Amino acid sequence: MQEVAFAALVHGVYVVTTRLGEKVNGMTAAWVSQVSLKPLLVMVSIAPPRYSHDLVKESGVMAVNVLTSEQVELGKRFGYKSGRKVDKFAGLEWITAATGAPILPNTYAYLDLKLVSTFPAGDHTLFVGEVVEAKILHPQAQPLVFKKSDFF
Repeated sequence: MQEVAFAALVHGVYVVTTRLGEKVNGMTAAWVSQVSLKPLLVMVSIAPPRYSHDLVKESGVMAVNVLTSEQVELGKRFGYKSGRKVDKFAGLEWITAATGAPILPNTYAYLDLKLVSTFPAGDHTLFVGEVVEAKILHPQAQPLVFKKSDFF
């Protein structure tokens, strides 16, 4: 019963991207949240087996790309396969943020983050990043929402 109530929480859908040298990767995430206004801090929860986990930890950078309601397929592209086996960016347009993290320019918005702390939390690690730059790219769009396990 607790799992059913847990699944009732509603989240946005994001592609969290990172770069370590020539390695670029992204993963679809729903567990992303604001932490602080001064300074601007954002938290991303990533499971240790994920390829992005160690890339974020080692590089100290990540970007949160906010998907639009029309980008379900983009979310699936970054969510269903490991970056260890597939270049998720192949054939996609992307730009480099101030930190070096990849930005997907057709998303609703992005937040470019510099890692400031990590915390183990059950079967995930919480990565807290300070916002280096952020921008609404397509203000007319609607953000994609995840609810009741309808996406993953």
